[in-house]
Amino acid sequence: MDTITEVPQALKPKLMLWTDVNYHDMEEIEKMHSIPDLESALCRVFGVDLPEPKRGVLLELYVQTVLFCREYNYKKEQTSALLSIIKATHEANIETPLNNIEQCFKYCKELLLCHSVRRPPFSINLFNSEEATCILNYIYNRYVRHYKLYKYIFAPQLQLDLSLTYGIPGQDEPTMENSSALDVENVMEKETEASIGEPEGATLGSQSELKGLIEREVREQMTLVSGQMDQRMKDIADQHKRAPDSPQPNQKAKKH
Repeated sequence: MDTITEVPQALKPKLMLWTDVNYHDMEEIEKMHSIPDLESALCRVFGVDLPEPKRGVLLELYVQTVLFCREYNYKKEQTSALLSIIKATHEANIETPLNNIEQCFKYCKELLLCHSVRRPPFSINLFNSEEATCILNYIYNRYVRHYKLYKYIFAPQLQLDLSLTYGIPGQDEPTMENSSALDVENVMEKETEASIGEPEGATLGSQSELKGLIEREVREQMTLVSGQMDQRMKDIADQHKRAPDSPQPNQKAKKH
């Protein structure tokens, strides 16, 4: 694990995360052995009030974390800290539908590091280097590798809403609530300039041509935007598939 030099100022208020689950809560969690009982206890501790399938997915994440801590015989305060780190990482991931996994994983490593080095009042050594490396691998395999699934279930979705209004030059200008509004206005200005000096009947007769011209411009712009979005999604998928570009946990940890 990288040697810590200075705790980032933005993280100082979020240290000591194990206070999210107090000693009494951990006593209750330790008494639960069946999965339904664990889910019930964790639901009460974290105040999970979500519809399905969000509720089930989130409780499974917490339950698997508790089982992982029991497998490695972690103490109550260590289990509490890891639960809170998982919670903080998950909340950072679902804040946006955009791809922010690199920032989330870095944030997770910093939180874990702040619970692995004794530098009061900014950090505490709950985990040694071997435990921190083991936990980092667990978080990567259990959460980071499936971050798209969690983001799809929990993060708000983006939708494109397009509306068009047609008109005649000299009256109300057409309005468009999309990225091609400026291009359409330029087209209309050119049509208006071309119609100067023409009889009124010729101007009115060009309404259908103007409408067709606007529709063609809009289709071209929408095709361009759609192509750019498809390429962006393809780049994100390719980046995720390439192992060298994916965030990888440190394989070896340096002792402090």
